[in-house]
Amino acid sequence: MRPTPYVASLRIYEPLSAFDPVDRLRWTSIDPEKDSRTEEQSLALRRIIFPEPPAGRPDGAHILDIDGVRYVSPWSTANRCWAALDDFKDSMPSSVTKFFVPESLEDVITAGVEQLEDKVPHILTQTWVIPPRWFSLFAPEERVRGIDNDGHYTLMRARIADAKARCQVAHETVQRAFGPGPVEGEIEELEDWLDLFHPQSLVELDYGGLANYLDKALRDSGESGLDADTSVEDVLSSLAGLAAGDGSLAGQGYERLVSRWRKVGAYESAM
Repeated sequence: MRPTPYVASLRIYEPLSAFDPVDRLRWTSIDPEKDSRTEEQSLALRRIIFPEPPAGRPDGAHILDIDGVRYVSPWSTANRCWAALDDFKDSMPSSVTKFFVPESLEDVITAGVEQLEDKVPHILTQTWVIPPRWFSLFAPEERVRGIDNDGHYTLMRARIADAKARCQVAHETVQRAFGPGPVEGEIEELEDWLDLFHPQSLVELDYGGLANYLDKALRDSGESGLDADTSVEDVLSSLAGLAAGDGSLAGQGYERLVSRWRKVGAYESAM
């Protein structure tokens, strides 16, 4: 069973040659068959119970070996912990955050943060739902579904050049339809993030444990489980509708997507 079955991930795998010599040596020694996903999630849970400076221990990585090339997606744990804290503090008044994050815990999380200024997280995560903009990076034929020891899974993997081109189209389409705003800004941020990596990188969307919840939600609705998941197609349909000025088509695609993932989100409040 996955340690954190409610987390989906968007990962960048850069070719080994993109890293500095020290990291290349470290990543070369990793066994690609190792269950790095479970290890990463277990470490994240352990740090919730026993806080420690995330920058104070060597980080792990996810590995792909494809056609003789090794691709690496570092966990970037310290950077992601710091970024999550920063986002949380920005979401509410400073007079309130201290009740959720004691100063002692903040000191642990931010220890060594000055070393992270030039580090970019290779992994974005989301709990209980997958942002629609993530689906815009992929084509339906890049989706793989199946069952492994952790249950159902869904993975999508694209060349970063393709993902960037699709993200640019999504950004321009939304901007023309709605102008500047929160949704347009989030897509632009995603586009900027993709621009930071090696041009031969791979982009991967992993439903994680959400695949099991989605399969159950779809079956409970009388559908054929994960095979009925058309999230990528729905986003593409919605974007096509926006591009053509067809509000009905755009709305139908978006409503199918949102209603599907709303069922998954409902499990959060039921736990």
